[in-house]
Amino acid sequence: MPRIFTGIEIPPATRDALAMLRGGLPGARWIDPENYHLTLRFVGDVDGRTADEIAEMLSLVQRQPFQLEVAGVGFFGSRPPHALIARMVPSPELSELQAEHERLMQRLGLRPEARKYAPHVTLARLRRTNEKQMASHLSEQGGVAIPPFSVDQFALFSARESVGGGPYFVEAAYPLSGEAT
Repeated sequence: MPRIFTGIEIPPATRDALAMLRGGLPGARWIDPENYHLTLRFVGDVDGRTADEIAEMLSLVQRQPFQLEVAGVGFFGSRPPHALIARMVPSPELSELQAEHERLMQRLGLRPEARKYAPHVTLARLRRTNEKQMASHLSEQGGVAIPPFSVDQFALFSARESVGGGPYFVEAAYPLSGEAT
């Protein structure tokens, strides 16, 4: 059974800039930069037939390319925090693309995503990192100045068995070149 999700690949220049934030945080298990991505819709473990249906359904998405920008660095979880993330600047185009993925997955009979969508790139998973260490790390990082990047496709990813953080593989890529539906 493959574990799959839809997402946006992070371009090399942005990956390199985000990778500069690595290090100096106790308890961090850093994600390899080649595995940085922005999840649109986590699906989970599915059988091969369902994966094929999802791949086919995603080919119906017709959206225009758009720009994304890193808003800054933050974390998920509290007492203790569990992930160091790069937050993305919200945009209508991203929200609409993500919402369309959600609708398509529900049309295939998958359960709705329970969590509110928060666009981000996971940089590290945290173990035994406390709030004080996190606050210190975030203040040392200062402001993140990473140029916006163009999003001209999204992908269907699969994850191999691991303890989170990859490796991830692009199973299919879908260009953004059509009219919004």
